[in-house]
Amino acid sequence: MSAEGSRLAEGSRLAEGSRLAEGSLSAEGSGSAEGSGPPSPGELELRLRVVYPGFELEIDDALELEGVTAIFGASGSGKSTLLRAIAGFERPVSGIIAFREETWFDAVAGVDVKPHQRPVGMLFQDARLFDHLDVTGNLVFAEKRRSRNRGRFSRGDVVSALDLGELLQRRIVSLSGGERQRVALARTLLSSPDLLLLDEPLSGLDRERKAEILPYLEEMTRRFRIPTLFVSHDIDEVARLADRVWVFAGGRLQTSGTTSAIVERLDLQPLTGRFEAGVLVEGRVARHDPRLHLTFVDLHGDEFTMPLIHRLAPGDPVRLRIRARDVAIATQRPIGLSIRNVLPGRITDLISDAESGSVEALIQLREDRIRARLTLAAVEELELEVGSEIFALVKSVSFERGG
Repeated sequence: MSAEGSRLAEGSRLAEGSRLAEGSLSAEGSGSAEGSGPPSPGELELRLRVVYPGFELEIDDALELEGVTAIFGASGSGKSTLLRAIAGFERPVSGIIAFREETWFDAVAGVDVKPHQRPVGMLFQDARLFDHLDVTGNLVFAEKRRSRNRGRFSRGDVVSALDLGELLQRRIVSLSGGERQRVALARTLLSSPDLLLLDEPLSGLDRERKAEILPYLEEMTRRFRIPTLFVSHDIDEVARLADRVWVFAGGRLQTSGTTSAIVERLDLQPLTGRFEAGVLVEGRVARHDPRLHLTFVDLHGDEFTMPLIHRLAPGDPVRLRIRARDVAIATQRPIGLSIRNVLPGRITDLISDAESGSVEALIQLREDRIRARLTLAAVEELELEVGSEIFALVKSVSFERGG
């Protein structure tokens, strides 16, 4: 089927009986009882081929899903096609799709569970809300579509988590892009899915709207703990939201691993972006200084200073992203410097890039490792080598996630 034909087919399935709540896929059948906890982790078996003219998606793997898993890659790598196949909008030419040993598609056995019968919730790039209903009406629709014994989350919990209280009586046409996506996410959650699929939900938003909705996505994943597949080609979004990453290119799964491991890998920089290469480090809020508008984060004995993070309390866990381009090196502790984060460390590796003339230095702190991107001239002038005791000057650090 061509890509255009696939879109038309998807549209007809969405329209058929209004089964899918245009973005909330609700299973009509088995499930946990009212008030039960969130779905547990589970294995997703993907052994399938989807073929378009000039493109083929093929994957043969079984992957454990827990927390948020990002499907990352450039445009056209097969990310959204894979998500549509899992949801039932895309019919593979061959293969098997199964979750927690429940088969949703088996070409040989003739199994092809309809989209509305798969216990998944899918959030698209566009919110796909009902414009003739207000926000409450959209949420009630999702509650009515789910099976009576699948009400894992109350409407009050979802409204609270996504801060929708003041929007409940608003018409859909009056909402901003970020508000529409929050309502769409709430409606998807109220369908009580076992698996949540997010198809680049931030791609249609400007920087301000992305900044508005990202904290809500974080809160949703922390509070409801639904296994989630999150499609993105933005490494910043991946670093902030994901626990694990599947890297796709050319319709194939290239590799997978924890988010921190993927972000660090130099061989993946053509995909993740050389300019954005760095590390993710985990720490805890040590204290706040409201007068100076600063938050101090403990990284296993090393202290980082960063702009005040209002919504986190001392002791809360945080994830920080430190880009290699934001780290400089000094051979002696500098004085009279505006950079706040100066940490003693030791160089454990130097990796040269002959093409660019740059050198990646791996630096061991107390327990964490960071990277610095240096010029070859700087390495030679400072006589840096493996084992050199240095001071890492971290010019900038970004807060990626808390909780």
